[in-house]
Amino acid sequence: MTLLRHLGAAIVVALIVGYLSISLNAFRDFQIAEIAVYVVAVAGLTVLIGLSGQISIGHGAFMAVGAYAAALLLMHLGWPLEAVLAASAVITALAGLLVGVAAARLRGPYLAGVTLMLAVALPSLADQFAGAFGGDQGLSVGVTTPAFLGATFPLTRWLAWVSCAAALITLVLLANLSRSRIGRSWRAVRDDEAAAALAGLNVARLRILAFVVSAACAGLAGALLGIVTSLVSPGSFTLTLSIALLTGAVIGGLGSLAGAVWGSLVIVLVPTYVTDVATSHGLSSSVAANIPVVAYGVVLIVVMLAFPAGIQGALRRLYGPVIPAASGSLNTLRRHAPASEHPEEGTQ
Repeated sequence: MTLLRHLGAAIVVALIVGYLSISLNAFRDFQIAEIAVYVVAVAGLTVLIGLSGQISIGHGAFMAVGAYAAALLLMHLGWPLEAVLAASAVITALAGLLVGVAAARLRGPYLAGVTLMLAVALPSLADQFAGAFGGDQGLSVGVTTPAFLGATFPLTRWLAWVSCAAALITLVLLANLSRSRIGRSWRAVRDDEAAAALAGLNVARLRILAFVVSAACAGLAGALLGIVTSLVSPGSFTLTLSIALLTGAVIGGLGSLAGAVWGSLVIVLVPTYVTDVATSHGLSSSVAANIPVVAYGVVLIVVMLAFPAGIQGALRRLYGPVIPAASGSLNTLRRHAPASEHPEEGTQ
């Protein structure tokens, strides 16, 4: 019944998104596609942090792996779009496996530091191997509308549909995974690793699996982002992207897949709105470009002070059991901070 309920909800959302994409203009189609891309990435990250309790500040690097994999597959092999997206997710999952092996031995700020280094160092490989990855200019990604939709069908609408379909499939799979035995095991490891190990759970294997799943989501999101923007370059996958993903996961509600949607809406819509307001009030383009970063900080502070469980937690508080609860909050992040930062917990 759980799978049927998730599929039913996904179909309803797909119909709503399809209607909106037909009713709105091309720019809104692009925004819908962009929101769907971030939903995929943030959903994977919120599972990693909210369910398994591991911190990553380098998911922008995993998105870069998926994006470059998709671009190279399209350029050199000409695979169908669905095969490219699936292959990009698998390739990035393998990268996540390598990082996950290290993650199984690291905790808290040490793991965060490793993933931070990954986010900073990986995009620079495009400059070191410019012949393969295009250097600073990146790689162009060309996708056409399927012939059965007609020659006049807007490409932006097709990309919005593809991105939303990928996001809905990802959410359904993650929702069922989080309610499975694996999801329950992740929660046990998150809450108390020692107790989980005593209960017979393979903690290291579960931590690695969480990284693989989360990395696969990020790789799929990166491939979609490259296809939607028609370009894959190092400038698209900077540390700012990784921080934005983490911010979206926290704002939406750690451990809540619905929270990934709220967080993605904030990531995409807030910068656009704030930049438009700043420009309309006569601010220079250089100043307006930095305002979204400040807006992220303000929104994050307000949400965390008022609702530590994020937007989904706030909705849960207002509407009770009708809204699914977020299974994580700021305590998930605080649990992995050094004991000196919260000595009252370190002495328990």
